[in-house]
Amino acid sequence: MKASRLAAAAAVAGSAVLVLSGPAFAHVSVSPEGTAAKGGYATVDFKVPNERDNASTTRLEVAFPTDHPLASVMPEPIPGWTAQVTKAKLAKPLTVHGQQISEAVSKVTWTASGKGIEPGYFQKFPLSVGPLPEDADELVFKAIQTYSNKEVVRWIEVQQDGQEEPENPAPVLQLSAASDDHHGGGAKGASDDSDDDSKTAHTSAEASGTDSGDDGGTDTTARVLGVAGIVVGAAGVAYGVFAGRRRSDA
Repeated sequence: MKASRLAAAAAVAGSAVLVLSGPAFAHVSVSPEGTAAKGGYATVDFKVPNERDNASTTRLEVAFPTDHPLASVMPEPIPGWTAQVTKAKLAKPLTVHGQQISEAVSKVTWTASGKGIEPGYFQKFPLSVGPLPEDADELVFKAIQTYSNKEVVRWIEVQQDGQEEPENPAPVLQLSAASDDHHGGGAKGASDDSDDDSKTAHTSAEASGTDSGDDGGTDTTARVLGVAGIVVGAAGVAYGVFAGRRRSDA
């Protein structure tokens, strides 16, 4: 009787652990470091999870919106990756700081020079962008993720109002109201070099799979606490069974 009870408790705990440790399906997303204010500059991160257990992510291509072109796009160096910025001619020139701009960034491509994003990890790809449009509430990007086994996942589907999230949604950057100085929190211009050392250390940690950002830390902490709770619960069940058995024997 005691053996069967212990086996049942272990089976329940084991199945719960398997559920918690199963794959967490995510998608390529974009979010600002601080705020992305209309009319200003911002640093934004494209977060790329590896959803495969038998291949690494070795390439990311992000296409920029053509309806709201961005004149300035600068990638941050990431250990183990090379970045290529591609520009295209504009049908209608932009006026930025009193100057006419005839071309804007059409896409940025990151290619792994090492192992890439291995199974079980994610990577953030930071960009300094601007000036952000003043007549839009969001910017929609389209991302293409390539794996080491040549598999390609296209994150290009645009969310439609009133409908469920598509299977492969495109990354969307939400814009906040314009600030007085037109430089949103987390913005990084050509002269903003004071936090380069801390940013480099932060990026290196992410490249090694030990990201200190809120998203990754929250997800990992939740899973660890969940598993710990199950282990404690299983121990409690086992203790109860033993205690009951001892009382019966007495």
